[in-house]
Amino acid sequence: MIGTTSESANHSTYKSGYYVSLFGAALILLWIGIFKFTPTEAAAIKPLVENHFLTFFVYKIMSVQTVSNLIGTIEIIIALLLVFSAKFAVLKRYAGIGMIVTFLVTLSYLFTTPGIWKIVDGIPVTDFFILKDLMFLGFGLMVFQSNTK
Repeated sequence: MIGTTSESANHSTYKSGYYVSLFGAALILLWIGIFKFTPTEAAAIKPLVENHFLTFFVYKIMSVQTVSNLIGTIEIIIALLLVFSAKFAVLKRYAGIGMIVTFLVTLSYLFTTPGIWKIVDGIPVTDFFILKDLMFLGFGLMVFQSNTK
């Protein structure tokens, strides 16, 4: 009986952690997605997008604000998929795929954007806001995998 209680507590803690991560990721994606509709964020992401081998061409066909709005819309959709996947498990696969693709591209900006790395006091540093996407990528893999069980 002790083992059962311990296993139940561990499962309960894991489940709580999963849902905190799920709703936390959804909140951050929603918040950042909404911010993409501002001119400030549209201008801020331009150097990232225009120097990337997958997205360099988009400013030739769309305005800076339209590109940012499109990215924001994708982030909002992924956030909503995460939220609704708590009730509808079939959505986990799509939320996971969206997170994986989004955060692989975002993390690759660390290697494609000129000047993003700097040396400060002998230590290489970057804009740390992009590094949070390592955690989101890992959680996206978990969300995608949780659908296959």
